[in-house]
Amino acid sequence: MPAAKRSKKKRAAAEAASRGLDARRVAGGAPPAAVEELTRHIEEDGGSVLATYRDPLGGHWQLLAALPINRVEPTPFQRDLSEAHVGRVANAIDKLGRYLDPVIAVPADDGKYWSPNGFHRLAAMKELGAKSIIALVIPEPEVAHHILLLNTEKAHNLRERALEVIRLAEALAVIDDRPEAEFEVEFEEAALVTLGLCYQQNGRFSGSSYHPVLRRCDRFLRRSLPDALMERRLRADKLLELNELVNEAVAALKARGMQSPYLKAFVVARINPLRFTRKAADFDETIDKMLGSARRFDAGKIRSDQLARSGAPPGEE
Repeated sequence: MPAAKRSKKKRAAAEAASRGLDARRVAGGAPPAAVEELTRHIEEDGGSVLATYRDPLGGHWQLLAALPINRVEPTPFQRDLSEAHVGRVANAIDKLGRYLDPVIAVPADDGKYWSPNGFHRLAAMKELGAKSIIALVIPEPEVAHHILLLNTEKAHNLRERALEVIRLAEALAVIDDRPEAEFEVEFEEAALVTLGLCYQQNGRFSGSSYHPVLRRCDRFLRRSLPDALMERRLRADKLLELNELVNEAVAALKARGMQSPYLKAFVVARINPLRFTRKAADFDETIDKMLGSARRFDAGKIRSDQLARSGAPPGEE
């Protein structure tokens, strides 16, 4: 009897108009001293505060401000810029003749303002020669660490997510030695930290081929963040070794005349020890088994009909 399909849990909707501030309270009240101080800094930096208010859901204080564009920079752990996307954004702004989507900015230690959300809009405005940019300025600098939650302007692929996470992890490790497990909100998935290290060493690494396996066996570590990164570098080395062996297996299949965009996914599926179990898995045990299976992989024993039946989907990269 076929297993019943598991239904996805639907997010429970909150009762209508039950949270946050009503419209008249958003702009009401006296801002705290830290916000007043940030207002003074913005003015001293050549900017202009247009409004001080509380966000309607959480009630947090923030500012709508015009900032000199040369003082706004992307966070140092931001994903790589897509020049094509910048061109599309610049063209749209230029045709409309209006800039309608403020970037998010937080004050940085060097007198600049870091933008964890708005890299492409910022680059587009600079390309158009703008002198200033409108920003939602958040007083708490740590908001910039929630970069995956904030970035919604252009969908991330796996490589971009992983690179942002590892850059953030490496930046935080210098100033924060809390256990890695305490950064779950910022890093989103433990697998992204490991994959990010792989992408740093090999920009063409096929992370999407291994991501489903890692999501089941790679967990956040209870070691301090600097120590955890040392362990993750060892994990990344194992994955890169596995990837080389899988590439060799794919080459052997091609040499036998097998041509398919799914060859790599087929090989990974064949050596994946977790495909027939739902039990919790250990990273080293899982990857060591895959390494052993990859070394023993015999392309001569693979039939074309096995590949056709696999129906493997292409990776998201």
